[in-house]
Amino acid sequence: MTTMVSEKFPEARADMTEFEELLMKAGYTVPEAAKALGYSEGHIYRFRRGEEEPRESVLELLRMKIAARVSDSSEPPSFSFIDLFAGIGGLRKAMETAGGRCVFTSEWDRFAQQTYLANFPDNRPIAGDIRAVDPDDIPSHDVLVAGFPCQPFSIAGVSKKNALGRLHGFQDETQGTLFFDVLRVLKTHRPAAFLLENVKNLKSHDKGRTFEVIQRKLTSELGYTLHTMIIDAAHFVPQHRERIVMVGFREHTGFSWSDLCVPTRGHRRMRDILHPEDGTEEAEGHFTLGPDAKVNDKYTLTDKLWEYLVNYAAKHKAKGNGFGYGLVEGDSIARTLSARYFKDGSEILVSRGAMKNPRRLTPRECARLMGYDDDFRIPVSDTQAYKQFGNSVAVPVFSEVARIMRPHIETVMNRSGSEVVRRFG
Repeated sequence: MTTMVSEKFPEARADMTEFEELLMKAGYTVPEAAKALGYSEGHIYRFRRGEEEPRESVLELLRMKIAARVSDSSEPPSFSFIDLFAGIGGLRKAMETAGGRCVFTSEWDRFAQQTYLANFPDNRPIAGDIRAVDPDDIPSHDVLVAGFPCQPFSIAGVSKKNALGRLHGFQDETQGTLFFDVLRVLKTHRPAAFLLENVKNLKSHDKGRTFEVIQRKLTSELGYTLHTMIIDAAHFVPQHRERIVMVGFREHTGFSWSDLCVPTRGHRRMRDILHPEDGTEEAEGHFTLGPDAKVNDKYTLTDKLWEYLVNYAAKHKAKGNGFGYGLVEGDSIARTLSARYFKDGSEILVSRGAMKNPRRLTPRECARLMGYDDDFRIPVSDTQAYKQFGNSVAVPVFSEVARIMRPHIETVMNRSGSEVVRRFG
């Protein structure tokens, strides 16, 4: 089923205090900030809410922390890119591994913004709802990247549209969908290339008509080449996660998916991402505790929830359905991590032996399952973290896609004049 998006989008918060914004960019949780700044957690909360005014020295300490985290590399970027529907920055991490520099970010969810800022402390704000952004206000760029949510397209005959006095073509077939906003930006800026990501079923949605519109808009109407491939992340991380990858260039460059280096499927297993619980890693926050960094008991399923999941699976098995929980061990490859994981964790439960209830993954294990390294900061609640990683891309997949895109991006840039040279050269 194609990912759906609510009709109502919360706006980026305009009432955020300077302290809260600096705290987000510094990547501190409240306990970390209290320790680093020498205040109680109560003080930190009051500073965030604007109930108390922090000393200027406190704000300056946060600014210094942010400055230390912002890359000051003198190495010029190979290309510039914008990050739309950015989530927590998975596609950004991928493009940066290929030498790209992000010049604009759009993400509407304030919790995702919090995680994004904690890991990418740019000296510029994140734009909120892309539908409210004028494309002319977006900086020029060489590449557009977007993990756009796809809503169903309503396609009808042009003659019927004309009879009803409705728009057709570019405006009508995509208006009201978030793909339309990708098209608006591509049409205005005409970057050298784009990288789009979506669920596998996009290609078959509405008997293929949805993808037919997307393909026609990008190629016939905007003049880009289009290369698509469905990639299972299980080649890169221990998780089945099939996604359609759409790569496009403003000119023909000879791009080929045969250049993609795909590891042997299943070369990584769950043991590679699970907490070892033997003291070989440091305890982290409330995820793991004690000298052996044991997983917090809070992640173990209650007797009531485990009984419900067992009975639910048995009921559907009796009906011949495949519904049920997914139990993993060290040698397993997991099912797809979804944004609903916070509800019961049923798609990926870690076995703890026949005599013990299984447990959920910790947010850190979810981050690893999506290909984020342990330096990636998780400043939000577990519920928000599960949603964010469930909505994320598998970073290593798109790092490899970005790698093979780079020479073709540069080919188009060299032919027409590079925006990255004008901006950073």
